[in-house]
Amino acid sequence: MPSITKSFKFSAAHQYGNPSWSEEKNREMFGDDVRLHGHDYILEVTVKGDVDPATGFVVNLRELMDVVNKRVITLLDHSTIEKDVHWFREKQPSAENLVVWIWNQIGPELKGVALHRLRLRETDTIYAEYFGPDK
Repeated sequence: MPSITKSFKFSAAHQYGNPSWSEEKNREMFGDDVRLHGHDYILEVTVKGDVDPATGFVVNLRELMDVVNKRVITLLDHSTIEKDVHWFREKQPSAENLVVWIWNQIGPELKGVALHRLRLRETDTIYAEYFGPDK
């Protein structure tokens, strides 16, 4: 089944830490990331489905962009993730947790295609991928 990937950009800040740990243990685990810092993220959204014979497309990219912008980008862009997004109040704002949250935000909203993969690039050398639950 063919797939197509669309990239999105957003900037957000986060801070790692476990409130039940000492400052020393948090520093040992998270290093400098215990301080508030930000990233310019690149989100890749891959969907798969049948090619529409009338358009030659798997998905109407405008519709995909509308869903991702409404359900993800407007919520994360220029946010402090663990403070501004309720889901993260009890979770670390890691790239690994972000891709799960993003999947849950956009997967149910897509019509006529299936979400196949998310890749969230946090830095030039770090990215997380998610292929959905139970895969």
